[in-house]
Amino acid sequence: MDSRLVARSGIIALFLVLASLFACAQKTNLDSGAAEPRAEDLSIPQTQLIQPEVLIRLLKAARADRPLVLQVGSHVLYAEAHIPGAEYTGPAGLQGRVESLPRTRFIVLYCGCCALNRCCNVAPAFTKLRDMGFTNVKVLYLADNFGISWVNQGYRVERGR
Repeated sequence: MDSRLVARSGIIALFLVLASLFACAQKTNLDSGAAEPRAEDLSIPQTQLIQPEVLIRLLKAARADRPLVLQVGSHVLYAEAHIPGAEYTGPAGLQGRVESLPRTRFIVLYCGCCALNRCCNVAPAFTKLRDMGFTNVKVLYLADNFGISWVNQGYRVERGR
């Protein structure tokens, strides 16, 4: 493959990721009216957050006890690296993926584009599932982003798709 094409593809992917991060940051700042979002502004209750270590243990459980893990962020980020077994829905495909599931199904959501308190994808997805009647929904707590809070911690990832 032509090295210039590879370089251009990398630049395009980087641009898409940065554009996604900028859009989230702009939306968060417009919604809150504050220059910096605060942890207490997070619309997801602390009791609904799940730490990475806890999720890893759950993913090793018997298949029937494992949560359905859905990535609700950018497909570029998902293709780069995602939690093993996680499904990509993005913001737009979430409802279609879950509408036929029992409302008691254990679901874990994550995005990974940025710190959880700045993410413009996870809170709307969480609210959507709650509004649909889902009662067992958790959000993966990523303090920084997927790269720092998962990949750099040495947790397993899958790539592609």
